[in-house]
Amino acid sequence: MAETLAYDESETDRGKAGEGAGARFDVIVVGAGSAGFSAAITAVEQGARVALIGHGTIGGTCVNIGCVPSKTFIRAAEAVHGARAASRFAGIRGSAALEDWGALREQKNALVAGLRKAKYVDLIDAYEGLTYIEGRARLTQGGVLLADGRALSSERIIITTGARPALPDIAGIEDVPVLTSTDALDLARLPRSLLVLGGGYIGAELAQMFARLGVAVTLVFRSRLLPTMEPEIGAALTDYLRQEGLAIEGGLAYRAIRRTEAGIALDITQDGLERTLEAEQVLVATGRRPNTEGLGLDALGVARTPDGGIRVDGHMRTSRPGIWAAGDVTGRDAFVYMAAYGARIAALDALASEGAAQAQPPAYDNSAMPSVVFTDPQAASVGLTEAEAVAAGHEVATSVIGLEHVPRALAAHDARGLIKLVADRRTDRLLGAHILAPEGADSIQTAALAIAQGLTVAALGAAIFPYLTTVEGLKLAAQAFHKDVARLSCCAG
Repeated sequence: MAETLAYDESETDRGKAGEGAGARFDVIVVGAGSAGFSAAITAVEQGARVALIGHGTIGGTCVNIGCVPSKTFIRAAEAVHGARAASRFAGIRGSAALEDWGALREQKNALVAGLRKAKYVDLIDAYEGLTYIEGRARLTQGGVLLADGRALSSERIIITTGARPALPDIAGIEDVPVLTSTDALDLARLPRSLLVLGGGYIGAELAQMFARLGVAVTLVFRSRLLPTMEPEIGAALTDYLRQEGLAIEGGLAYRAIRRTEAGIALDITQDGLERTLEAEQVLVATGRRPNTEGLGLDALGVARTPDGGIRVDGHMRTSRPGIWAAGDVTGRDAFVYMAAYGARIAALDALASEGAAQAQPPAYDNSAMPSVVFTDPQAASVGLTEAEAVAAGHEVATSVIGLEHVPRALAAHDARGLIKLVADRRTDRLLGAHILAPEGADSIQTAALAIAQGLTVAALGAAIFPYLTTVEGLKLAAQAFHKDVARLSCCAG
């Protein structure tokens, strides 16, 4: 089910929509999401005259149908769960329930509209030299052609058209009214039961969120939960979700999906046995597809990767000189901050190629890229997993501690989670950090900086950390390479 975003003309007619038809620009950016705005603003700040072409709702995925709406709903679900879990403290009993989904949905819509205006629409007039044009665009020799026949010319084109939910290859899925993440975050009413397909971050986050809001959720996936993360994290999170009442079904093959009188039936094979899972509705969260259709890439010889993303090098250059690409359309590192990061590199490189920038920009580097899954507990990761480190030729050493060794968790009476560090045994350099903790998202950046600066495990273990914080667990995990942290006193190092 392809997502469609309505275009609200009132949001862009206050910008510079319609200007510049037939004009020449220093840079043309195709796609007005976070990557597009990053590229356009970067280029304008370098003194370039920029055309930013958008189609659909301005702001792209993150603010409209991704990060912002999902995280506000996740926080709401955490509030409900937190009240119910208050009894972990002696003498306290709490309860909470979703009373009005429609009111929560409208609050989400107001937040999205406010951020879209403040962080996208209002920025158009804030930058001299930026022209916003609404419409579909196709790349041509030396510029772009808009759907209404207008032509714009430039020697530098940056593609930032994003991605959309993709349907898995399951027999019958084209005939089933599936929900994508876009649909699920704007439901008029909650279903009684929901089948969530996909064990990645989107599936895990939304499955727990809907379950906490009262939906009977079954989460299914082909391999394991969070397959790109350390297996210890996926296994522990699976247990925690089951304790909350979610049905988790992994290691299976999809045979077919079909409608029933009650809703949806999914036929699977698991452990050699054929089974059928049923629910009122089904949410597909099995991946995303880069938006490259209609751009004229084949005619210009712009190469793509096997998954359909635009192939780029370390400077975001495509196979066609004069064309760059960044963000989800490249099919890699699908995080909004990486999209903005890559788009900035693309803009600086595009201008540096003609001597318009001060210096050659650095190449794209994701070696210290933090990632977060906003489940509860949160799963956060940076650097190499143990398997990746071994595959890269390192002689690997690891440490794993449970949160029962972290004083913050003990004080909170919530020791769900673990911390795993991966290091090079010969150099003692930290290669990767992986956290599953209720506050893991706010701890991972410390590890990211440690990896970026080439810190050793010894240096991390000797650093001063504030007591009774989750991030202190990184220090304890570093010390656990050579010590039994259970035998340390508070703050002892």
